[in-house]
Formats: sequence, structure tokens, C-alpha cells
Amino acid sequence: MASSLNVIDVSRITPADSSGTLILPLTFFDLLWYKLHPVERVIFYRFTDATRPFFDSAIVPNLKSSLSSSLSHYLPLAGKLVWDTLGKKPSLVYSQNDAVSFTVAESNADFSLLTGQKPFPTTELYPLVPELQISDDSASAVSFQVTLFPNQGFCIGVSAHHAVLDGKTTTMFLKFWADKCKRQQDQTVNTSLPQDLFPLYDRTVIKDPNDIETEVLNRWSSLLKAFSGGKEPDNPKSLKILPSPELSPDVVRFTLELTREDIQTLRERLKRESSASTSPKELRLSTFVVTYSYALTCIIRARGGDPSRPVGYGFAVDCRSLLDPPVPSNYFGNCVSAKFKIPLKAETFLGEEGFLTAARYVSDSVEELDGTVALKVPEVLAALLAITPEMQVMSVAGSTRFGVYGLDFGWGKPERVLVVSIDQGEAISMAECSDGNGGVEVGFSLKKHEMEALIDLLNDGLRQ
Repeated sequence: MASSLNVIDVSRITPADSSGTLILPLTFFDLLWYKLHPVERVIFYRFTDATRPFFDSAIVPNLKSSLSSSLSHYLPLAGKLVWDTLGKKPSLVYSQNDAVSFTVAESNADFSLLTGQKPFPTTELYPLVPELQISDDSASAVSFQVTLFPNQGFCIGVSAHHAVLDGKTTTMFLKFWADKCKRQQDQTVNTSLPQDLFPLYDRTVIKDPNDIETEVLNRWSSLLKAFSGGKEPDNPKSLKILPSPELSPDVVRFTLELTREDIQTLRERLKRESSASTSPKELRLSTFVVTYSYALTCIIRARGGDPSRPVGYGFAVDCRSLLDPPVPSNYFGNCVSAKFKIPLKAETFLGEEGFLTAARYVSDSVEELDGTVALKVPEVLAALLAITPEMQVMSVAGSTRFGVYGLDFGWGKPERVLVVSIDQGEAISMAECSDGNGGVEVGFSLKKHEMEALIDLLNDGLRQ
């Protein structure tokens, strides 16, 4: 039986301290994402003392007041994306009295199922994600929802507009909010918040000498025309996101936990296979390369089908440290591009050396990353246009470097963090394991029969 959700309250949280207006023009990094689906996360906290009275009197008030004080340092999150009639591009605008939507709810879902290691229907997660207000004329930056699972725990749902903030900025804010909330309850903490959690709004750190911005806007114009069947869109400045694909009702969610030892086993296997192959080559076998190559190989094999069918992969690239000069780590906004490899053929990954081949491709893609990655942002949109409906192109959300399992609001560290929005395409999610021992969590969302095949493949591969 499907679980039900009871919405208790929807309120507007304003920054505790603000004056005047703040306008942040979008950079070419932001514009890359402005029509794409918001990033949706749900952070689960096991807390058996979470009764409805405790939830109402302690958890919700503390989250709200600490959110309000955190927004004082992150004013743009309470603002909106707008595109003036005469403006060349959208801007993020905060005005006095702007606010963030905050939903409070209660669910009768099985908390242990949602945070466990068995597959469950993806539809169970949707009620836990707050809606982000997006229209032709404006779009909210973020929205939040806290949901109680009586005597089991609670979760915090986050919807974030990708044109406003990337994963690094989102987790920077969540760490700031969590720290504020925890300190609020523990008056003995006298140290100030880490400086690297205070956002930098200086847009001049993103250099654009080649006017990449105009090229990105022109690419979007061509893309939107293609999506409109070759006609000019009715409202070229509409901020509505592209329509999402219709999701099958039998899609299930599964989280694979790879231990540090699992990753080392896979790494050693790749070294053996590479040295025994006809073209041995030193591979860059980082945790990301090993994990992503393994997931990519298993997902393509799980679907099976015509060996000549088109497949590919892509992943986001944090450009902060790649640019010259480097962009400070606390920069607020997007500083990510993406790297794609399309089209390839499924048969490339189906044979005995499929895993090794995947690792070679992904290793090469990572090796190619340098300061020119920012100049190639328009190529990302060209790649999106080249992806056809029958092409299986896997991408990845999240990162093992974000440290999401350190988000302690005062009631302990997360039991599970899930990226719900991987349902919007052939995507997986990646995060560090919750135990902090160097493992990786990989989130999958697939049709039930494919997921069953995938889980068998993942487990078999670890036994080889």
C-alpha cells in the first residue's frame, strides 16, 4: 500500500536580517542549467524520540529560526530568478520581504525501507520533496520541507534551482544551516562558523573574455527552437524548465554501498586486466573512475538489448580549481561544466573487457580536464541536443567530496541522503559512505526488471 503524507503547514521564511536589494547576474556557468530540472535531495535522520509533540516544539522551530538566520548570509536564496524585458539574460534578484517556502509534513511511510539497502518504489520519495515555484516570469531559488516519521525519524527535502547553485554551493549552505541549528541548541559552542562557509558573491571571479555567455544563450535558443518543432518559442525569455519525461510507475530506487575494500578489489582487477591486455596502458584509477566505470558497465549490461544500440556517458566537472586564477571554494553560484562521451556502442561494454574499456574511457576523460574546460561549456549544450531518446547516456549527480553525511542539525548525522532528481534521466548519484571509512554510496533509479538484473551484476562483479 502506498504511503500517505499529511501537510501540516506551509510558511514563508524570511532572512532574519536584511536590507535593500541584491542583484546577481547569471554567468555562463549558470546559464548552462537555467532550463533544466531542479536538483532534489532528501536527507533522512533516524531519531526514535521524534514524537509529534517533540517535532512541533523542538525540531521545527529550531530548523525555522536557524534557516532564517542562515538566509541573512545567503540572501539570494530567498530571491527569485527574473528576466527583464530589456535584459540580455536572467538575473537572481533579492528584494526586501522575499522568502523561502518551508513545508512541514507528516508521513506514515516506512522510514527503514526508505533508508535501507533494498529496492523500493521511487514514488515513495516524491511526497518528501518540496515543490519549487517556477513560472514564465520568475523562479524560486530553493524550497525546503521537513517531514516527520513518528517515532522513526524525520527528513529534510531540498529543491534547488540549478541556475542558482551547483552541488558545491548547495552543500555549503546546508552545512552553514546545520551548523547554525546545532549551535542554537548547544549554547556551549563559542567558536565562530568556518570562514569557508560564508559565500562570496563577486561575479568578477568568473572571467569571460571570449563572450561564452552569448554563445550559451544562442545554443539555448537553437535548443528551444528544436524542442518546439522548429518554431520560435512563444516566449523566448520564459523561465519555465523543459518538460520532464513521463516516468514509468514501476521505477525503483536502490543504493549500493561500496566499501573501501570493494573499491580496492575493483581497482586491482582493472590493473590485472590492463596489464594482461594487448594494449596495456597506465590508467588513472581514482575512486571516481573505478566507481563510475563499474556502475556504467553494469547499467548498460542490465539493459541488454541490441549490441549496436547507442550509449554514452557524462559527468559534471567542478571548474573552481581548474580555472586560472582559481575560483575561491566559497564562490556562490555555478562553477561546473560537464564532460560527455557520445555516441558509443553498447557492445563496447558487453564483452569480457567491458569494465576495463569503460575505465579507459572515463580515465581518459578525467585526464583531459584542464583550464580549457570552461571554454567548452557551449559544447555541453551541443551534446544535450545530440542525445536522442533511444540513446542510453548515463550521468552522475552528487560527489564524494561534498561531505553530505556531516550534515548534523543537532539530532545526529544523516541515516541516508538520496538525490531524488536522478529519475529525470539516465543518472546515478554518488556520495561518500556514511561511516566515513572511504567507501562510496551509489544511488540507482531504474525499472524494476532492470534493477533486478543490475543488482545481480553489481554483486557478481564484486565476487570476481
